[in-house]
Amino acid sequence: MVVANSHHAVRKYRLTVHREGDAFGVRLEETFTGGGGMLTTPVVSANRAQTTRVQDAIVLAVKTSGHPASALAFSGDTPITLEEAPGVRLALTLFATMPLTKSGRLRAMVAGVNAMSVEEAYYWYSKCVGAEASRARKALRILLADE
Repeated sequence: MVVANSHHAVRKYRLTVHREGDAFGVRLEETFTGGGGMLTTPVVSANRAQTTRVQDAIVLAVKTSGHPASALAFSGDTPITLEEAPGVRLALTLFATMPLTKSGRLRAMVAGVNAMSVEEAYYWYSKCVGAEASRARKALRILLADE
């Protein structure tokens, strides 16, 4: 659905939790609401192993958006609405950490995203979802790892 009057559109994110035994995977979607319509775009999905590694970042995004951390356990298939800035940071965290397995590099990525200014986070997000997303995500990992 096309959003009418897009200059009044509000961007938020929807986090959907998928239970996988005693852990969970997530799907993050970007939403634009305005003019009586909503446009939803998938951003990133993470399986149980990926989610477990960045669980603190997920909880922080949920809490920063005004929800209790327990919303993750009780949301079922009902998406949790995230405010724009926490949604952008969570997306960056997932983009940067998905291919990694070493805990030291994972911590560096999460800390690096958390240390970014809002403007810097938005800049990297725009690059990481654009036409050159794979190159931008690699560049982001190099930047955050200080390599």
